[in-house]
Amino acid sequence: MTTNSIVEKVLNKAAKAHINLTPAELVQHAITNGEGVLTDTGALMADTGEFTGRSPKDKFCVADAKTENTVWWGDVNQKFEPAKFDALLNKVIDHFAGKQIYVRDSYACADSRYRLNIRVFTETAFNNLFCNNLFLRPTTEELKNFEPEWLIINAPSFKADKSVDGTRQHNFTMVDFTKKIILIGGSGYTGEMKKGIFTVLNYILPEEKGVLSMHCSANIGKKGDTAIFFGLSGTGKTTLSADPERKLIGDDEHGWAEDSVFNFEGGCYAKCVDLTHEKEPQIFDAIKAGSLLENTRFIPGTNTVDYTNISVTENTRAAYPIDMIENIAVPSVGKAPENIFFLTADAFGVLPPISKLNVGQAMYSFISGYTAKVAGTEAGVTEPQATFSACFGRVFLPLHPGKYAKMLGEKLKANPNINVWLINTGWTGGAYGTGSRMKLSYTRAMITAALNGELNHVEFENHPMFGYAMPKTCPNVPVELLNPRNTWTDKIAYDAQANKLANMFVKNFEQYASGVSEEILSSAPKATQHS
Repeated sequence: MTTNSIVEKVLNKAAKAHINLTPAELVQHAITNGEGVLTDTGALMADTGEFTGRSPKDKFCVADAKTENTVWWGDVNQKFEPAKFDALLNKVIDHFAGKQIYVRDSYACADSRYRLNIRVFTETAFNNLFCNNLFLRPTTEELKNFEPEWLIINAPSFKADKSVDGTRQHNFTMVDFTKKIILIGGSGYTGEMKKGIFTVLNYILPEEKGVLSMHCSANIGKKGDTAIFFGLSGTGKTTLSADPERKLIGDDEHGWAEDSVFNFEGGCYAKCVDLTHEKEPQIFDAIKAGSLLENTRFIPGTNTVDYTNISVTENTRAAYPIDMIENIAVPSVGKAPENIFFLTADAFGVLPPISKLNVGQAMYSFISGYTAKVAGTEAGVTEPQATFSACFGRVFLPLHPGKYAKMLGEKLKANPNINVWLINTGWTGGAYGTGSRMKLSYTRAMITAALNGELNHVEFENHPMFGYAMPKTCPNVPVELLNPRNTWTDKIAYDAQANKLANMFVKNFEQYASGVSEEILSSAPKATQHS
């Protein structure tokens, strides 16, 4: 089946197709359908149902002539037979019989050279509103001759029969790179669509376009300089990239072409747990008419959202168009980066608050994608837990992480003036429970110094185990903080902790070693002994 024939089949099967409704119309449909209610700020509040987050174990990729020898197969990318995909696709389309559906034309990639046209079919109005908010929105003129390249077909109320359909359970997200379809069933969680397209771009752009796809935020300074921020949850990526002195390109997904950094999306999908105006004014103020709240609850007796209420899930979310926040770059495109920041919240208290990486270290750190979570409430868990996610987004990578790291290295070598910095927003003076969290004001001062070129001519010293170059001075930051070993009262304890963390890095990297260069392997931390 061709894309056009599938579109025609879906439209013919449905009882009624609502095409490219306005946000206001979608909100009205959602309320009429019983999908959601209005908050006192005018936002639509809806529940995603059984699933309040992505289900990575139920994500599959069709294995065919195109993907068999290119996709990084394993627990992230699970194989699915083409024939079974075709059968499931037909079942989902038949499922639309007698139903009203919502159709949205949108696109990804703000750099027009890499634009990816997407047509979305959803069962619910609120899922369609999400796509309006998160993907880029064509103009009225562009819609007249819109030709979709990829399709998202989303049927939350369809449940697969695992014994017949070949799925793990009743829900699934399927990506077919040949037919150019993302097929979703059994889950109303909107993030499956967002991350489905991100997975697609993580294949197409590096494999076919020579563009490095990245799970990061990006902003532009007043002089036109671009900065990129990588970091897992809890490292401060959203907070640190939202700089009043710089314009936001985007907060989550970007491409790095030869001469540009561009946003994949047209909106933001922000976490809402414990949200306040004081902590995140941009996010708080964006939750208004046209935006979507997921799985939140009201203060009893009101229609005011209680962001502390996590009775449904901790993963409460807001989805809104990027133009609902101030100080954004229009269009969402910048020049190639001058500074790259890898953010980590090292709860072991080992890594420097700021350090400069060479190309090999940058590639190694990129693949490692490290941060640490603080000790949990679970019995017996008394120390930090290391977290590694390749390229800061392992679960969205259809290609081997070494492919993305190689592209990063090539770009850094072609542009030797790009600085790569490791920023530790975690603990100093000891691990979690003994030391203290790095002050945000110091972290901001270090990033500002890096962006302003104030560290270009200071003296550096190398970390003895990780090899990172640590500045000996930094404006508005106490000198004693810059070398982490100096902040520990017990230097022997620091050395042991550093050795322990270095071994964690080495152990984690074993799974990627066969797919990377010697330059990357030789940039591993030098653990003095096995812990």
